Amino acid sequence: MKPVFQIQRRVEFYETDMAGIVHFSNFFRFMEACEHAFLRSLDHELHGMLDGLETGWPRVHATCDYRAPARFGDLLDVRLFIDEVRKRSVRYRFEVAKDETLVAEGSIAAAHVAITADGIKAVPLPEVLKLKLESMTCPS
Repeated sequence: MKPVFQIQRRVEFYETDMAGIVHFSNFFRFMEACEHAFLRSLDHELHGMLDGLETGWPRVHATCDYRAPARFGDLLDVRLFIDEVRKRSVRYRFEVAKDETLVAEGSIAAAHVAITADGIKAVPLPEVLKLKLESMTCPS
């Protein structure tokens, strides 16, 4: 299945552990960087003002399974798929590959929220964004 969005990034030395492989925590950063670039490509920011409200996308669930090592200098493809669009949240799936070898796969579920002095509350996705996301959702 073809991803709806993809970025490439080279592994930096500081992202590796003492064994010389990418530290597991960095895969969440790779997935998030891909998500941010994807949202910007749709003219939407991860955090900002929308209809007079400060909005954001906190993570409510995240997973990552590791399949093969990645090392300093490797060029990684980070691929984004949309698994589900709900009224107030989106569930993404990711693949991280080196050449065509699957290095890791994961998912992020993010809620769309308004941030006010009273706290954080889930709010509906902007309709234009929701329609764009729904049109790219991967078939089950």
